[in-house]
Amino acid sequence: MASLCFQSPSKPISYFHPKSNPSPPLFAKVSVFRCRASVQTLVAVEPEPVFVSVKTFAPATVANLGPGFDFLGCAVDGLGDHVTLRVDPSVRAGEISISEITGTTTKLSTNPLRNCAGIAAIATMKMLGIRSVGLSLDLHKGLPLGSGLGSSAASAAAAAVAVNEIFGRKLGSDQLVLAGLESEAKVSGYHADNIAPAIMGGFVLIRNYEPLDLKPLRFPSDKDLFFVLVSPEFEAPTKKMRAALPTEIPMVHHVWNSSQAAALVAAVLEGDAVMLGKALSSDKIVEPTRAPLIPGMEAVKKAALEAGAFGCTISGAGPTAVAVIDSEEKGQVIGEKMVEAFWKVGHLKSVASVKKLDKVGARLVNSISR
Repeated sequence: MASLCFQSPSKPISYFHPKSNPSPPLFAKVSVFRCRASVQTLVAVEPEPVFVSVKTFAPATVANLGPGFDFLGCAVDGLGDHVTLRVDPSVRAGEISISEITGTTTKLSTNPLRNCAGIAAIATMKMLGIRSVGLSLDLHKGLPLGSGLGSSAASAAAAAVAVNEIFGRKLGSDQLVLAGLESEAKVSGYHADNIAPAIMGGFVLIRNYEPLDLKPLRFPSDKDLFFVLVSPEFEAPTKKMRAALPTEIPMVHHVWNSSQAAALVAAVLEGDAVMLGKALSSDKIVEPTRAPLIPGMEAVKKAALEAGAFGCTISGAGPTAVAVIDSEEKGQVIGEKMVEAFWKVGHLKSVASVKKLDKVGARLVNSISR
């Protein structure tokens, strides 16, 4: 079996102590390079389709959550992408075609090898060993491109789950995340902080990438948590925003961010929205380099905190700003102040929404049996 190697678009990272001579660094520079096995068949016998058609949904996601760059993310309710998948005798056996793309954008490629949904669907078909059936896929985009809300991951998650459902749900969530990672690697890098929560729902910690080790973090059901999402009319491509990351960071910032990420995990498990907000607001490595690239972002964060938000940061690579609070009513007020700041300082129109945590992740919406 051939292996597939992937060079992350992240720049090499090294750590240095600000009080010491930065050359050589405290730790040697390490190139972010991943060599992983290609997708392989995971089932012994090719399954037959149990439905002729399925429709799936995958939610928007907030990656990084401040200090959790590339290893923390969560899903948010009410926003996302839909995929309709059909058994199609006109499509060559073992292949998939993309018939239609609708919604927030229609400029995506219908070539399945160049489309997030297509790549994830193909990877899932390979895992299932599908050779005797052809499929056609329709993608409805509910999320805009370059929004910082996991648009590519939502398409990939919905497609992977659709293929898995139409063949009788033979794969587990971890395997579907791997299929989605095939897509993410082509678009923005081999990172699972969008695709994992898009498929699994809730908060997810990526403990390790090789092998992939995912840890769902359960926010207590009796505690309230709301996300204020404010998306400006400004596109921040993930590859461009990753290229802005620093190649070196002070050891003191590494220690600080590690402690804040740990505090964030503890806050999620304890249902402490206040501590979650404080940790989310405390990134000293990624946010400081990206915020200046999004007009008005620093003013938006200040406006959110002054309006009573427990915390605020950039969602994923941006440009969406995300704040957290424990009341939907308070969230509406915070959102208005954030929209105002985007306009006054950044000269950008924006839209605010207040959403709950999506605890389910990508799921089957409806199906037609054979």
